[in-house]
Amino acid sequence: MFVMKNFLVILATAAVVAGGMFYWQQGQEAGAPAGATPGPGGGGPAGGFGRQAPPLVGVQSVSREQLYDTVDAIGTASANESVTLTAKVTDTVSSVNFEDGDFVEAGAVLVQLTNREEEALLAEARANLDDAETQLARLENLAEQNLVSGSERDIARSRAEASRARLDTVLARLSDRLIRAPFAGVLGFRQVSPGTMLATNTPITTIDDISIIKLDFTVPESFFGAMTPGAPVIASAASYPNREFAGQVRTVGSRVDPVTRAIQVRAHIANDDRALRPGMLLTVRVVMAERSALVVSENAVFQIQDRAYVYVVDDDLTAREREIEIGARRFGSVEVLAGLQEGERIVTEGIVKLRNGIRVRVEGAGSATGGYGDSE
Repeated sequence: MFVMKNFLVILATAAVVAGGMFYWQQGQEAGAPAGATPGPGGGGPAGGFGRQAPPLVGVQSVSREQLYDTVDAIGTASANESVTLTAKVTDTVSSVNFEDGDFVEAGAVLVQLTNREEEALLAEARANLDDAETQLARLENLAEQNLVSGSERDIARSRAEASRARLDTVLARLSDRLIRAPFAGVLGFRQVSPGTMLATNTPITTIDDISIIKLDFTVPESFFGAMTPGAPVIASAASYPNREFAGQVRTVGSRVDPVTRAIQVRAHIANDDRALRPGMLLTVRVVMAERSALVVSENAVFQIQDRAYVYVVDDDLTAREREIEIGARRFGSVEVLAGLQEGERIVTEGIVKLRNGIRVRVEGAGSATGGYGDSE
């Protein structure tokens, strides 16, 4: 029995010594001096167990910005005015005065048809008119001297008016042989050449007024009340990935489609540099309402179940967890409806290292960080 007790004492002593050697070895591996005396916590030469610097975090001040609600849609561009030019009469093309893609002003002569017969008739009509006006002037002078009757003067006046009407008719026929641009715009491809026999339905070219682009799109019926004329519109095209085109809602359709439950909207977009062309597919955002709101970075917000929280940094560099109510999300930012005040500092980087009430170091704030340890 005595031997057994001694054996147990020896075994316990050996265990204590082995444990001491283990902790001594751990201290050496951690970089502690060989002769250092553990502090009260037994954690190392500094006299404290687990002593470390507060976590380094990035912060942001809560700011107020202008936010707006939008409706996104896809629309098709069309020209402000668009016409396929054709001839009014059947005749042969005498000359073509444009090239593909030209920009022309209103009234520019694009195509001239053969007009020799009309020019001869024009000369005849002008000669007849000159003769009739001369006869009328002579009879009016004689009528003032009571040398001719008033009926002869009236007959001469009627003859002069008839000659003027025939001249106008010939001028109109000549005008029909000049194909003019009805408005300023960009021409399409030329479809005729000199010598072509034109019929009244033969296309000559197209002309588009693209100084203003009409953008037609549809929105759900639920947004009908927000689609008011004058509402700002921002459009973008795949051809111009880094550019936005501003416009306004011009017209809202009078009917809702009973199948899709959508309504058609037309916006006008200024296109002075002619960058947009008819038929292009555009994505469009209609700005419905603009408001001032508190905004924070999306990185600062973390969710616990269905609630949203941020860490607010106090003046003493303590991070406090606070619940907030969030609204719309826009391009990496979150609208804050309740829970924060403008100017408060919140943590945006290093959130995973935090817990409520912990002291922190602010990135870029220097070495004066308010000390070590927790303040719980």
